Amino acid sequence: MTYKWNYSTPSNDLKNKKNELTKETNLHPVLAELLVGKGIQTKKGAEDFLHPSLDNLHDPFLLPDMEEAIHRIEKALGNKERILIYGDYDVDGTAAVSLVYKFFRKITNNIDYYIPDRYDEGYGVSIQGIDYAANTGVSLIISLDCGIKAVTKVAYAREKGIDFIICDHHMPDHELPDAVAVVDAKRPDSVYPYDELSGCGVGFKLVQAFSQRNGMPFSEIEPLLDLVAISIASDIVPLTGENRVMIYHGLKQLNSNPSFGLRGIIEICGLNRKTITVSDIVFKIGPRINASGRMMNGKEAVDLMLSTDMASAREKSKNIDKYNEERRELDKIITDEAIKYIDEHVNIDVQKSIVLYNETWHKGIIGIVASRLTEKYYRPAIVLTKSNNMISGSARSVIGFDVYKAIESCRDILENFGGHTYAAGLTLREENLEEFTDRFNTLSFDEIEKKMMEPRINIDAEVSFSQITPDFIEGLKMFAPFGPDNENPVFLTRNVIDTGNSKLVGKDFQHIKLEIKDEAFGMPMQGIAFGQKSHFEKIKNGLPVEICYTVEENTHGSNSFTQLIIKDIR
Repeated sequence: MTYKWNYSTPSNDLKNKKNELTKETNLHPVLAELLVGKGIQTKKGAEDFLHPSLDNLHDPFLLPDMEEAIHRIEKALGNKERILIYGDYDVDGTAAVSLVYKFFRKITNNIDYYIPDRYDEGYGVSIQGIDYAANTGVSLIISLDCGIKAVTKVAYAREKGIDFIICDHHMPDHELPDAVAVVDAKRPDSVYPYDELSGCGVGFKLVQAFSQRNGMPFSEIEPLLDLVAISIASDIVPLTGENRVMIYHGLKQLNSNPSFGLRGIIEICGLNRKTITVSDIVFKIGPRINASGRMMNGKEAVDLMLSTDMASAREKSKNIDKYNEERRELDKIITDEAIKYIDEHVNIDVQKSIVLYNETWHKGIIGIVASRLTEKYYRPAIVLTKSNNMISGSARSVIGFDVYKAIESCRDILENFGGHTYAAGLTLREENLEEFTDRFNTLSFDEIEKKMMEPRINIDAEVSFSQITPDFIEGLKMFAPFGPDNENPVFLTRNVIDTGNSKLVGKDFQHIKLEIKDEAFGMPMQGIAFGQKSHFEKIKNGLPVEICYTVEENTHGSNSFTQLIIKDIR
């Protein structure tokens, strides 16, 4: 794959700001440059970013309708009403339900939780879920990570004497449901300072508001941040602002004293002897929690996260792990089928988007397949399958193309849709599939520029190897946790040459283990370039190259050394 490198030499203005920040903070100049690149130009801003403090969490009552939500919950508790915590079947939704249920079950026994079945009920608030609530004497439903578009469902619940509190983070429609409270920072009338919370993050703000109003110390809800960290990392929301604060402290909780359920998953992933990072959540913990909702029912994930002892947590984790293995097998089969179809039937050089439909594909896997197609072809991808006599699909996108808005433009032929800028879901009737495909592909063709289909590497700073000192490495650690909108910084070094000790490694010798030096520093650096065998001959011939890379500290036993993770070579 050929990458476009995005790097601009800092302007004089940025250099001056970097120098000022370096003086104020005593930070390494390159680290100060990284902060200025993020728009952080003051000592206070640098301290808030590098040392995330729970004191910087926003007042939860700034969220729309939070006052009404807390008032209704207090009324329900006072009247001993039965409350149902309702959430989506993915990691974010099940973590949100687990968090809110775990908090309120200490206060009342009149509480239950409900996760809709992906196959029988579909995404979001369902008629079956409301009927379950009515049949079990529920008079208040708190929905989490869903509900913002459930206008008819909330009306149906009201007919049955059930009130709704909606806590969501998805884009609202033109009409809000007639709920007691609609807590969503993305509402156009919201004054909340941050609108990128995860669904579980909104649930945490609800709990924060309740505890704040009722004189409970923050220390009582702080342990719940391990669930928020799981949701933030898994739902791919930006690791900025309030999310950065919550995931920073949530990871601390996850590494020091996680709940029984999460400890069970940590053990089954083989992570119990290492420091858990965002990557561990994204690639190991999150997929296992997700597998429950994909393969069976997300309620099992909630049951696990609510475990009250290690024996049951371990048993439930084994089941979740089994679902994940099944999910991985199906994922490979369907992805291979999708790629084969594209290779044989789609002129990918002309198409600017991908829309695939196969009625036999597993509904729980199509979102993963859409992600894989977007990664492979660098185009928006929608993967569709048949479910309950409807066609349901998941969409993923590339940077610069709002797939949610593109789908919204076809709303007149859709039964349902929702999501975010880069990930969305939709449901439509089979007779509308051809028209939807044509309209979506036409819109994509008109709006997507060639550069949006080119994989890019954004480079944050140019450095020489002499600048990568132990102090620099320690300072760089403070930029973690890394993720969307706070990626692990990528550095550029020019005129790098092989010391003569670089070699091909790996089962098929596709990776290069590098020992390299630059013209400004005599000491060699170690690096690994995964899947970049094609560059090996030129490197071994002693030709100078440019490399872009991230820096990590590699630990083997009691020994640690700095290693460059090479993203590209030219």
